[in-house]
This record gives sequence, C-alpha cells and structure tokens, in this order.
Amino acid sequence: MKKSYAVLGMGRFGSSIAVSLSELGADVLAIDSDEELLNRVADKVTCAISIDVRNPEALKSAGISNMDAVIISMAEFLESSIMAVMTAKSVGVPLVMAKARDELMGEILSKVGADKILYPERESGINLSKKLMSNDFLEYFDLSDTVALIEMLPKKEWIGKSLRNLNLRKEYKINVIAIRQKNDVNVVMDPDETLSGDCPLLVTLKKSDLKKLL
Repeated sequence: MKKSYAVLGMGRFGSSIAVSLSELGADVLAIDSDEELLNRVADKVTCAISIDVRNPEALKSAGISNMDAVIISMAEFLESSIMAVMTAKSVGVPLVMAKARDELMGEILSKVGADKILYPERESGINLSKKLMSNDFLEYFDLSDTVALIEMLPKKEWIGKSLRNLNLRKEYKINVIAIRQKNDVNVVMDPDETLSGDCPLLVTLKKSDLKKLL
C-alpha cells in the first residue's frame, strides 16, 4: 500500500521533499498559496492545490486527515506554521513534521503539537524523504550520484535469519558492509549468525535499486 504525504510550502526545501517522495512511489499532495511555486512541481506530484494554510477548514477540505504524515515547510511564516500544525493534529494526522528557522521557533511548534522539528541546515529534503519512505531507515548518505549508504534496521521478515540464507545481494541488490552491535560496528560478519531486530545494518546499494527496500 502506498504511503501518502501532504507537503505544505513549496519553497526549495518543501519542493525537494515533495518531488523526492513522489519519485520514490508515494502519493504526494503539494500545498501552497503561491500558484507559481505550485506550477513548478504540479506535474511531479500526485496533486497540487492552492489554499491558504491559515484557514483550518480549507486544510481539512484538502484531505490532510487521510495522510500518513504532513510536512510543514514554511519556517518564514510562524503564524501559518502554527495554524497548520494545530489543524493537522486536530484531524488525527499521525506524524506532523514542521520546519523551523531556529531553536525558539522549534520549541513553539513542538508545544502546539509538532511531532518532529526539521532544521533545513541539518538535513536535506531529499535525504529526509528517503527516511520517511521506510520505517526501517535510520540514516541515509549519498556516496555518489549513483550509490548510497544506508543505516537500517533489519526488515521484520529478515529477523531470525542469517545473511547466507537471506541472500540480500541477489534479492535486494544490496551489500551489507557492517552490523552495529551496541556501541561497536562489526565489519567481520559471520554469514550464518541470525539477525537481531535491534542491530542496525550498514548497507550500500545503487540508488536505482532503492525502491526494492521500501
């Protein structure tokens, strides 16, 4: 089943999240009051609509209550961000993430209900979208234009099985280069040792094969 996201604010950060999530196979609703910004992403997302996010009824009518997560990317507009967070939480959105320009704004948005605060200087919209698309992803790093390094928890169906039995290179086109165990990183892995659900894997893969992990 596809995941669905609403991204509010089509500036550089918001549009990069919206487009990247869409490219990864998610249903994406892009929202902004600026039709010119919306037109730049309209053909790259599922739906793009122009509404005033300060209007709770307009946001509700847009269908945000049906989303797996709402990402609010309007750090330059505190009032709009606050209203959007409060509306999203009031209609039962399970995960509301809000961009903040500084720590003070982050504290305010947390107090009105945001589940996670985003600081754009710390995390790019593209990398965030990768982690959003999989609950198993802990970290995502670009190694080159075509190759990525991911720290991820083993998928549920992998737990209790060995690397030899799983044959992840064949099934998912990934290379397991290390296993994080407590405070240590084990790079000399026993292929017959069974995987534990709380021991993250460090894997490399071609970006073109990323969807196999989602």
